[in-house]
This record gives sequence, structure tokens and C-alpha cells, in this order.
Amino acid sequence: MQSHAKIVIVGGGIMGTGLLYHLAEEGCTDVLLIEKAELTSGSTWHAAGQCPNFVGDYNLAKINAYGNQLYPTLEAKTGQYVSWHAPGSLRLARSQADLDWFRYVRGFGANAGFPMEIIGVDEIKQLNPFLVTDGVIAAAWTPEDGHADPSGLCNAMAKGATQMGAKIARYNRVIAINAQPGGNWEVVTEKGTVIAETVVNAAGCYARQVAQMVGADVPIINMEHHYLITDPIQAFVERDREIPVMRDSLTAGYFRQEQNSGLIGIYEHTGAVEAWAPKGVPEWASESELFTEDLDRLMPWLGNALERMPVLADAGIKQIFNGAISHTPDGPPLLGPVAGLKNFWLCCGASFGIAQGAGCGKYLAQWMLYGDADINMTGLDPRRFGVFADDPYLRATVFQDYCNTFVTPLPSEELPAGRAQRTSPLYETLKAQGAVHSQTFGWERPKWFSLDGRDEDYSYHRNNVFEVVRDECLAVRDRVGIMDFTGFAKYEVRGPDARAYLNRLCANRIPSKQGGITLTHVLSNQGRIQGEMTITCIAADFYYVLSAASAETRDLDHLIQGLQAKEQVSIQNVTDDWGLLVVAGPRARDLLSACSTADFSTEAFRWFTGQAITIAGVPVRALRMNYVGELGWELHAPIAQLTTLYDALWQAGQPFGIANFGLYAVNSLRIEKGYRGWGAELTNEVTLLDADMERFIRFDKKPDFNGRAATLAQRDAGRSIQLVYLTLQAGTADVRGGEPIYSDGRCIGVTTSGGYGHRTDQSLGFGYVAIAHSAPGTVFEVEILGERYPATVLAEPVWDPSNARQRA
Repeated sequence: MQSHAKIVIVGGGIMGTGLLYHLAEEGCTDVLLIEKAELTSGSTWHAAGQCPNFVGDYNLAKINAYGNQLYPTLEAKTGQYVSWHAPGSLRLARSQADLDWFRYVRGFGANAGFPMEIIGVDEIKQLNPFLVTDGVIAAAWTPEDGHADPSGLCNAMAKGATQMGAKIARYNRVIAINAQPGGNWEVVTEKGTVIAETVVNAAGCYARQVAQMVGADVPIINMEHHYLITDPIQAFVERDREIPVMRDSLTAGYFRQEQNSGLIGIYEHTGAVEAWAPKGVPEWASESELFTEDLDRLMPWLGNALERMPVLADAGIKQIFNGAISHTPDGPPLLGPVAGLKNFWLCCGASFGIAQGAGCGKYLAQWMLYGDADINMTGLDPRRFGVFADDPYLRATVFQDYCNTFVTPLPSEELPAGRAQRTSPLYETLKAQGAVHSQTFGWERPKWFSLDGRDEDYSYHRNNVFEVVRDECLAVRDRVGIMDFTGFAKYEVRGPDARAYLNRLCANRIPSKQGGITLTHVLSNQGRIQGEMTITCIAADFYYVLSAASAETRDLDHLIQGLQAKEQVSIQNVTDDWGLLVVAGPRARDLLSACSTADFSTEAFRWFTGQAITIAGVPVRALRMNYVGELGWELHAPIAQLTTLYDALWQAGQPFGIANFGLYAVNSLRIEKGYRGWGAELTNEVTLLDADMERFIRFDKKPDFNGRAATLAQRDAGRSIQLVYLTLQAGTADVRGGEPIYSDGRCIGVTTSGGYGHRTDQSLGFGYVAIAHSAPGTVFEVEILGERYPATVLAEPVWDPSNARQRA
């Protein structure tokens, strides 16, 4: 076995070989994949092999669609038999919510590259004459969906990779991975040691054991999953056309034709079982392992499937598979760096690995080799989880995700598992005032306030909290609002080289004057957006850095891993040490003046500056800025004193009509102000120029910032896409992100986020379009839930475009 490799991949299932193939295809062939047994012998070999285009996430839709484009070509490319079948798929709708979801997902296809139709019962029966359609109102028909032999697909990508020059070592278990002083990794195997610049954990069900070799962990739980194959069915033998793969919430699973037999898989809603419980991880000797079948726990869903397809009920059972599949707490796989480690990556946690293995490999290879991928990796990055994701959290959320596999997801729906992992001191106080919380990176954050005890009716349309959110928005616009934003990520950067370092890391100029604040961005070498930060100068050698709650671990990596050995800088994550209240609205100054002797006048406390003051006896870092577009301050207080601060402000605010507000209102307020969102408008797919954010770049500053050369090159060469700000003549639903944008019947772009502006009474959104359609005043159409609505590109925010209210 070779002694050195640029990249070592641990694990030879569909995820590992998918990555190997695409690294080699990009020209990186100094790659060694190490597998402890035979390729596919973990979870890949026993998978059912379905490859659907239909998936409820825009970026996963691109991953799935790519796999369905590659897989039919692999046999010709590599000579490896893959048994690709393309009968298409039908997903059955039994409710209006199902239909709304289908219409939303159908919009993904225009940009992801797959066709989808919503068809009626008569057409369903034509495609599958064996189906009993009781209770069915429609179906999503994706004609390019397929299924294949999982082992064939895996071996085809492995063969293709080796044909391009990559290497594979079979029957060779990795027993240790050790960090080397120079930054390389020593990968110790049963057959020798390999020194690698980069290691990728693609170990599937074994991913947690491999991660623990480097002192890390992986947020996955391995779950048992059944599917069964029937004896041959004469009606299938007599047909010359294969029936589509069927998916049905009534059966909590899928059923299809397998050669001349039937195949039925169930994701039971209750009674789910963790694989290898109670240990939860396989023994190293485990190979091609299946578990004892338990058909009783598949009832009543298996019975529902047989009633839905009586032709299956008449056949005997030929074979039962009950194997392990790894699941993450939120469903998507883990693709990206491990927090706190350089050049150690994850490519695992895919519960639908056959469908996603190729696409995951393609986009992770791009990220590893070029620093960016061509899809938004935010929702796939392993660093979306932190230390809050302990074992009880993992088990609760993974079981929930598994059991909900065939439950229609509703927008912003709050699920019960794994809650209250991180709470501010105000959690119970606000809950008593009606706060409905949403979870971000473990933090419970107020989403809206139920003042009359109502529960939200989750819907793809505007729902019964629309007017509640309106009232919260108007309280901020007309009076004064207060919100607990404690979950924001917070860091302290200190040292004599702190400013020079931050100037090198970030695109905007870092303030040198005490109290100065700047909004800035971390860019990749290609100039694409990696992170967004607000930086306050506390002293010449001390900066207070803020970023999105969901980016806490990711941005800590940016801050720490960007350091050079010669730079005298210390970085500390102080997120849990400081609470944060936002006070905003035209009466904000009056409220704060009633609680403090500090001078909040414009002359004494300018916009985008910060001061250390005292409010109600509490020491506060007061920053005059906010994300809602009003006169206001962020108040950062020692977290132990946050309740004291809130109580004083709440009491003093009564004469001013103070009101609590939550994240729903924040989205409405920021969309009126035209503020972009990290992870939506600002992603690794785009540059600051694409996002119309050149005003936050300082090309003339020294030292040169990372990504400067690429950004200048793009400015000189021109761009193909542009972020636009839209007003829409919408119906009963607003933009959510992922909706296609059309001009003259042709798809020209995609939305990124949106909402309803309650002060301006407008449906608003952002989207990326071809540059020719980006001029203010341009009119095109946005498809929302299957209907196309006129949209107009705006030149400026619909609310306070001159920032007069914030500067007042």
C-alpha cells in the first residue's frame, strides 16, 4: 500500500466512492480510498436503491437530480453493470397540504433540472392500474426518477475513479488517525501507515468511531429499516412496462416493482428501533449485517400498503431486509469540515445515500478542491450542529426524523424533539408572555407571541398568525419593540495584531476608532461569501465580533483557522457569556433614556457606533444598529443580568407602548428594509458583487483581504447573475425561497427568501436572475405554489431607503 496521498477517504460505500469518483473527475487523482472489507458492505449493499428527484429541500433537489443524470451513464462510461431502471415515481397526495407541498417542490425542478407534473386520479390509474386510489386527490409525477442496483452504482463509481488514476485499498481497516505537527494526518491501518494532507470520514454507520479517532464526534444515529420483496407476481410478468415507484403517506413508505416481484419499504411512525442498541454502533467485525425482522412493528402501515396495492397482498414474501441506515437530526447528510480540525472532512450521514451519493460527492469535491461548491452548502455543513447535539438530543431528533420520513413537512413547523438545549435566562419569562419559540443551533428564540392563546395553523399560505405578526411589526415601526436575540454568536478578538488580522480576513475596513462598527464578510479564495460578521472596536487591541446564531461554530473556524503563526491574536467564543436584547422603534431613545443616565442623542451616540454604558444598573455594551431598519440599539449584557435588564426595560416601556416581537416579525421588517440574509442571499455560491454588496468591500485597504484578487477579476470580467429585490402581486402566499423566476416562459432565476411587509402592505422577496433581467423596473413572473405572479425589480428598499429613521 502506498505511504503518502493527498487525500485519504475512509469508507467504501456509496458516499465514499461518490466522492472518490468526483475528485478524480476534477483531476485530483492522488486519492486513496480505504475500506475495511469489500466495497458496499456497510449499508450500501442492502439499500433498496431508489433515486427520486422529489425532495423537499432546494439544494438536495440539485444533489438528487445530478445523481439521476449521472447514474444512467455509468455503465457506458465504466463497463460496470448498474441495472438502471427509470420507471418514474408517483407520490400520492391525500390533502391540500400535500398538494401545496408538491407545488412548492415542483418549482425546484426548473432550476435543479428535472421535470415534474401534478396529475389527477385518472392519470395515476393509467400509470399504475393496480393502485387503489381511495382518498387520493392527486400525485406528483416525476418521470425521470429511477432505481438501480446499489452495489452496481457504488462499484461503477469506484471503477471509474480507478480508471482515472485514483486508488482503492480493500480489506484494510483504519485503526488510528493521528494529527501531525506539520498539519498532515497519519492514517494507521492494518496493512501500514499513510500520510495524508486531508482525510475524509465517509465511514457510514462507522462514522462516529472514525471521528472519535481524532477526538471528534458525528451527529448521527443508526436506525433499523425494513423492506421486503415478494414472490413473483404474474400481473407484473405479463406487463411490458414497469410500474412507477410509489410513495404514500398512508403507507409511511414506498412500494414498487422489483423485476417481476414487489418491493415494499416502511418508515414506521412508532416503535422505531436504533440499530445495534443500546450501544448504537456496529462492531468492527460487522460486515453485510442484517437484523432480525419484526413485521409486527410495521403495522398498520404494511397493511395499508397491501390494501393500496392488492396485487402485492396476493403474493408471498420471498425475502426481508432489515438493515442499518444512518440518520442526522434534521435529515440532510453531513458534507464539509469537522469543526476545530483542519483538513478533516465528513461525507456521511446520508439516509438516502443511493439517491444522493453522486451529488454529494460532486459538490463536496468542489468544496475541497476549490474552496466553494456550486450549491448552497449551509444546510449540509456538519458545523450546523454543535456541542448541544448530545446523545439524548441525537436520539430524540433522529427518531423523530425517521418516523416523519413520509409525513408532509409544513413551513416553520415546530417539532417537539430535542428542545430547550440552549436557553437564555428569559426563556420562561417570555414563554409566560406567550412566546412561541423556534430553535436555531440549539437556542430557543422567540418566533412570535400568542397573546390570546392561539396555536399556529401551519400552512404554505398566510395563516392565522399573519395579523399577530403584523401587530408586532407595527409596534416596532410605530412605538418600540424588544426582542431576546441572545443566540447570536459572539467572539472576542484581542491582541496587538487583532485589527491587522481582521483586515486581512474580512472584505470591509475594520474600524480603528474606539466604538466604531463595521459590517463585513469573510470570503473564499474565489471571492465567494463564507460568512457575515459585525465587528465593534472596543479598544485598539480588542474587537467584539458578532455573527449569525447558526454560524457559531463555522465562523469560529474562520476566525481561528485564518490566523498565521506570527500573528499575536487570541480568539474566544463568548456566546454563552453575553445576553442580547434588541430595542428598536421610534420611541427606543425615550425608553433607554428613562433607564440610564447615558446620552442617547444622535450627537452623542451616532449610528453604527458602540459604547459601554449602564442601564438599570446593568453594565451593557450598547451598539446602535439593528436588523429591522429602525432607530434602535443592541444591548449586550452579562447573561446572568439579562433578566434584570429586560424587566427594567419592560416596566419603563409601558408608557411608550412597548411590545415583544419575534423572528417572524424580524423577517417582515428586514425584507421591507431590503436587508440580505446569511445562508439565503449570502451563500458560498455567490460573491459580494453578485449580491449587490460592493459597498461593503474596501479594495484599497492593506493588507489585502482574502478573495480580493478574485473579486477584482470578476468585477473586470463581468457577471452572469445578479441579486434583485422584488415586489410581487402575490395571492395568498409569499416567497419562501427556491421558487423559479420566469420571463417569457423561460426560467431566468430563483428566489432566495421573502415575506410580507406589513407596514408597506407588499409581498416582497429576493432572487438571483440572469444579469439581463436585473435592472430596476424589470417585470417578470415568480411561480408560487404553481401560480405565476408578476414581480417588479425595485431600485431601493420600500421602507426608509435613506436610513433616516436609523440615523435620527
